[in-house]
Amino acid sequence: MAMTNRQRVEALLRREKPDRVPVWPFAMGFPVLYTKTSIADAYNKPEVAYAAQKKTTQDFDWIFIPMMGYAAFGGWEFGGEVKWPSGEFAQAPMVLRHPVETVDDVWKLKVPGPDTGIVPLQKEFYKLSSSEQGDNSPFNVVSYAGSNFTRAGNIAGPEKLAKWLIKQPEAAHHLMRLATDYILMLAAHWKEVFGIEGVLPWGAEPTSANQLISPSKFEEFVFPYIKETNEKVLGMGYKHILYHICGEHNENLPYWQQIPFGDPGMITIGHEITLEKAGQVFPNDIIMGNLEPAIIQSGTAEQVYEATKKNIQEGMNKCPGGYIFAPGCELPPRSSIENIQSMMKAVNDFGWY
Repeated sequence: MAMTNRQRVEALLRREKPDRVPVWPFAMGFPVLYTKTSIADAYNKPEVAYAAQKKTTQDFDWIFIPMMGYAAFGGWEFGGEVKWPSGEFAQAPMVLRHPVETVDDVWKLKVPGPDTGIVPLQKEFYKLSSSEQGDNSPFNVVSYAGSNFTRAGNIAGPEKLAKWLIKQPEAAHHLMRLATDYILMLAAHWKEVFGIEGVLPWGAEPTSANQLISPSKFEEFVFPYIKETNEKVLGMGYKHILYHICGEHNENLPYWQQIPFGDPGMITIGHEITLEKAGQVFPNDIIMGNLEPAIIQSGTAEQVYEATKKNIQEGMNKCPGGYIFAPGCELPPRSSIENIQSMMKAVNDFGWY
């Protein structure tokens, strides 16, 4: 008898092989469009977002780990403004006004409480998800507990923060301290509200990729804060941390390798890092990835099938700590149903152990 998707992930967490590769496409915008609502609903209507994710994961045989979050997190929460996605090409909220414009603003900034920005909406969403746990749900709450540099970039603007690393390093470090303190406060708050059972802390780091900052700046301004955060989050009792190492981080991998992610951690990578390389750097952690999202959105069904097949074969053989098939970032919201079906056909054709 085939395992459920929940059982597949639970086997990986016990460091055992499942019967088939699990699929977690990291989808927030796609489910609301699939169920005929708007992308904005994925971020500001908890009931709609939850119902859409639940139905979509059931229809496509995916893991259901409910998620409500966005890459621009931090800007609104610290007092700025965001714009909800609208139109054909908008796929997520973006910061319209940053709370920090000058260096002086950095020193005046205070860590907000746990009920600003999207956090109250997230709590509504996770109150729904924590009330039930289906046979495809190994976790039912995904809480923010990372993305330190990206959060700081959302507070000041990535371009401004990158300049301050060189011209105003004290201000950059202070901003990182504020972002880190906020993240740790939230991790403790989520524990108070939801406990730790079934809760998966997560973070993502697109802004610290090597396309934007050098490895030496990563070592100084990113590495120590993420390491501190993960150590303290695990010290709160959380067992596993999910981290999306987004973009070109190959030269940063020696630093990522020194950061604890739990027993095991869950590492999701972009297409810039090979699954083989990730398996070598994180041999004791579960690797998720890393199909190029553009292929899923813009490729033909045949191209998606072949790319998925190649990804699965590499992941099954090169990730000793376990492997979950996923795109290299969020599933593009406007992916075609035909391409998604082709992706899943490849999983079922080639993903059995």
